[in-house]
Amino acid sequence: MLTGELKNKVDKIWEIFWMGVITNPLSVIEQFTYLLFIKDLDDKQTVQEKNEIILGVSKEKFFNENESQMRWKNFKQMGAEYMYDIVSRRFFRILKICMEIKILPFQNIWKMLFL
Repeated sequence: MLTGELKNKVDKIWEIFWMGVITNPLSVIEQFTYLLFIKDLDDKQTVQEKNEIILGVSKEKFFNENESQMRWKNFKQMGAEYMYDIVSRRFFRILKICMEIKILPFQNIWKMLFL
């Protein structure tokens, strides 16, 4: 059961979706999952960038310089229409590429989205 501050945050997010006319609980969960996934990828790339500085070893990045607007730290500052454009037209292309090179921890779950 959610209580306190976390419950208030979840309720606020739910209200934002509801005001945006997304009232189906499954749609809300789906959209919320995409947002969390985008944030998680950005967090992982941030850690990877810090490790590159410390260790001097470069790895394949989730987002290159041309895709920096898809990183959570930049994405969260955008307007709703631009966010929609990024997720619907750009993010899913990146997600598919990530699946093909097998860098996603939950690859089988995300594969179901493309079937």
